[in-house]
Amino acid sequence: MSGQRIFGAFLSLVLLGLAATSVYFGYRLWREREPAGGPPAAATPAHDGSMPQPEPAAALPERPVEAVAYAPVDLSPAQQHLIGVTTGRTEYRVLEKTIRAVGRVDVDETRIAHIHTKISGWAEQVFADYTYQHVQKGDPLFTIYSPELVATQEELLLALKARDFLGNSAVPGVSRGAGTLLEATRRRLSLWDISPEQIAEIERTGQVQRTITIYSPIMGHVRQRSVFPSTYVTPEMEVYTIVDHSVVWINADIYESEIGFVQMGQRAVATTEAYPGRVFTGRLSYLWPHMDHETRTLKVRLEFPNPDLDLKPEMYMHVGLNIPLGRRLVVPESAVVDTGTRQIVFVVRAPGSFLPRDIRTGVRVDGSVEILQGLRAGEEIVTSANFLIDSESQLRAALGSMTMGTGVTEMAGRPAAAPAASAPAGPTAQIQFRSEPTPPRAGRNNLSVTVTDAAGNPVADASVRVVFYMPAMPAMGMAAMRAAASLNPGGPGVYRGEIALPTPGTWQVTVTAERAGALIGSRQLTVTAQP
Repeated sequence: MSGQRIFGAFLSLVLLGLAATSVYFGYRLWREREPAGGPPAAATPAHDGSMPQPEPAAALPERPVEAVAYAPVDLSPAQQHLIGVTTGRTEYRVLEKTIRAVGRVDVDETRIAHIHTKISGWAEQVFADYTYQHVQKGDPLFTIYSPELVATQEELLLALKARDFLGNSAVPGVSRGAGTLLEATRRRLSLWDISPEQIAEIERTGQVQRTITIYSPIMGHVRQRSVFPSTYVTPEMEVYTIVDHSVVWINADIYESEIGFVQMGQRAVATTEAYPGRVFTGRLSYLWPHMDHETRTLKVRLEFPNPDLDLKPEMYMHVGLNIPLGRRLVVPESAVVDTGTRQIVFVVRAPGSFLPRDIRTGVRVDGSVEILQGLRAGEEIVTSANFLIDSESQLRAALGSMTMGTGVTEMAGRPAAAPAASAPAGPTAQIQFRSEPTPPRAGRNNLSVTVTDAAGNPVADASVRVVFYMPAMPAMGMAAMRAAASLNPGGPGVYRGEIALPTPGTWQVTVTAERAGALIGSRQLTVTAQP
């Protein structure tokens, strides 16, 4: 077979597939003329929170009444090779889902120290004297002279002498009173954050210290400083803010569809362009209780150790949450035909024979789709050329319903059994289609269709209908679109009408001609509407 003949056969098969959905709408219109009623809608399975398990195909719920019908498809080896049919098998795999996001490094709010004095006085010597200076826990920050503190030290020394002098007194209560006064003075200094070591030093030397040194309560960086030499300090004044960066937070946003996969304590990894090749490890420590109503995302907090202080606040990070999903029954993502309301796979029931089957899907991970219902492990399924087989299946089902009882014996381009002698002939009319402008555009267009019989004579008294159909594109958030027009006679064998296309793009066009309720001819083609 020459290259042109192969291309022609392939093109015919593609056009035949593109006609499926359009013919379905004609079938819908025919059914809508029947009396109201029909099979009840399928019941929605209850959700009890448990993880669904794969079930036999026979356990599937009934299909919705509005769903497109499907029929088995038989293809020869040559046809399979021409359209590129490949198959695979359902199998169990251990899945791990990775949620990726961009986060921003922030300080750990539980590791911030706001330093105040509990006495008033004048700062004299300042040791932490610039912003973002790093200090260790216990490092001196500044010294303070406070007349009140000096007076209390003098009271301490007097109480100490009184205890030593009166400690052995025979007078009841005198010895105990001296000890109580000493303990009260020590407690007052301790409540002013004078350390036990400083109090012990005063008692050991017996000297009043003119200034007392204030020490850092944590390790970190001085983020804010308000004390300078000779500054008058009061208890309500925040003299230092010190932040510990040895642990940091990374705040990231995850999508609404990912919320169900995350939980507290999950392991997280992060990378940054500042350190190529390095991977930082942390955990998820908090989930925000409210979503962002504009971005439809939820903020999560990740906690990361930062002993070397490599992660700086305000630094951007690439964050990954690895969620193990366990052992699941999966198929390649390319094997599933998603119509929006149904998920279909084509099962190989014999060499060259493909049976459509409804399934229910779960998570999608790295090119694989979890199967919750409809398939068993080891079943062979189609993994490529699904669109063409899907179109062929719908076309066979639709034409089978429309031509039931009419004596049409040709279905999807393949002859069936020989018709009875009394049956009327099948579709033989020739159809020519034209639009004005050519090609059509988004908006209103004039249509012209010429219908002739096998001998080339004009066909009068026909009912001509034109349907434009654009399939849904879920990845782009676009629903399926359809426009239809019934044409009026405009001359011998000529039928004219008008149609409005809602958008530019590639449309699948089906033209059908009927007379006396019987299909006499049809044509399928693809046109690209201009803006």
